[in-house]
Amino acid sequence: MSQHVTPPPMPGFPPPPQQPQPPQKRGPANAIVLGSAAAVIVAIVATGVAVGSGLDDEAKPAPTVTVTKTVSADEAAAAAEDASEEPAAEEPAAEASDDGVHALDDTVTYESDVEVSLSKFSRGVSGEYASPEKTSYVKFTVKVVNGGDKTLDATMLTVNCSYGQDGSSSESIFDSEAGLDGGPDTKVLAGRSLNVPWGCELPKGEKLLQVEVAPDFDSETAIFTGSVK
Repeated sequence: MSQHVTPPPMPGFPPPPQQPQPPQKRGPANAIVLGSAAAVIVAIVATGVAVGSGLDDEAKPAPTVTVTKTVSADEAAAAAEDASEEPAAEEPAAEASDDGVHALDDTVTYESDVEVSLSKFSRGVSGEYASPEKTSYVKFTVKVVNGGDKTLDATMLTVNCSYGQDGSSSESIFDSEAGLDGGPDTKVLAGRSLNVPWGCELPKGEKLLQVEVAPDFDSETAIFTGSVK
C-alpha cells in the first residue's frame, strides 16, 4: 500500500494545510468508562450530596426521611381511648363531724378534758337468768378517762343503744355470768380512768349499731355509730 508523503515547504512559502484525520471509533473500553461515569453521577445525585469544585465547599445534608407506621384499627381505637381518658379527680378527705356523730372506734373529748371511747366489741346470747334472757346482744367496753382537775361522778354515766337503718330501740343486757352488771357505782378521780362493760340487744341479722354515751349529767351526749361483725 502506497503512503501519501507531504513534500517539505518551499522557502518563503507557508506550509500547506494538514489533511484532516478521520474520526476515531469508540471501542467497548470507551463505552465502559462512560457508563461507569454515568453510574457515579447517578449515585451522587441519589445520596443527595453535591460535590463542589473548591476546597471550601461542604457536602449538603441528605434529605430528611419520615417513617410512617401503619397501625391496626384496634390499636388506633385503644390509643384514642387512652388520650380521651383524664385522670380521676381525687375524692376529698372525710372531715370530722361537727354534729356529735362519731365512728365506733373514735374518742370523744369534752371541754372538761373528760374522754369517752368504745372498744372490744363482741357478740353473744344472754343466759336464762339474764334480763332479757336468751337474747342476742353485742358486748363492748365504755372507757372514761378523767383528764380534768375535778372528780367525775361515774354513777351519772348513761348508755343507750339502737340498731338497724330504722333505729330500732335496743334493750340493755344485764347478765352477771357475762360480766354485764349495768353502770358503775363509783367516782373517777382526776387523772384516772374507768372501764365499764356494757351490753345492748343486737339481733344476729343486724350489723348497724348506734351507741349514745354521756359521762355525766353536765356533758352532752356523744353518738357512736358503725357496723359490728
